[in-house]
Amino acid sequence: MSNPEKKAKLVKTKKVVKSKTSSLTPTKSRAKSRTAAAQNDVLIFGKKNYLYMLIGVLLIIVGMALMAGGQQATPDSWDPSSIYSFRRITLAPLLILIGFGVEIYAIFVKSE
Repeated sequence: MSNPEKKAKLVKTKKVVKSKTSSLTPTKSRAKSRTAAAQNDVLIFGKKNYLYMLIGVLLIIVGMALMAGGQQATPDSWDPSSIYSFRRITLAPLLILIGFGVEIYAIFVKSE
């Protein structure tokens, strides 16, 4: 058998398979499903949460700035009041801890 005869024989023996469902339904547009999903999106944090987060970050930054410094005037002298001051030992760590507390509160407060 030659090639054209084989092809003709194969074409004659092919069967058409019909599906069980006669009507086909069109698929939904992806663009429509994206817009519907975008409308259902709800942000986790609200404006109030972000405001508290900003306040907390600012308190932490101010606390770090207050803790910075303490360099001695000359390497030969020692002045403990510049390092062990109320500002560096008490005030700055309290501001940092309060800032972290505000951050935790900002995460857990219910947004409106």
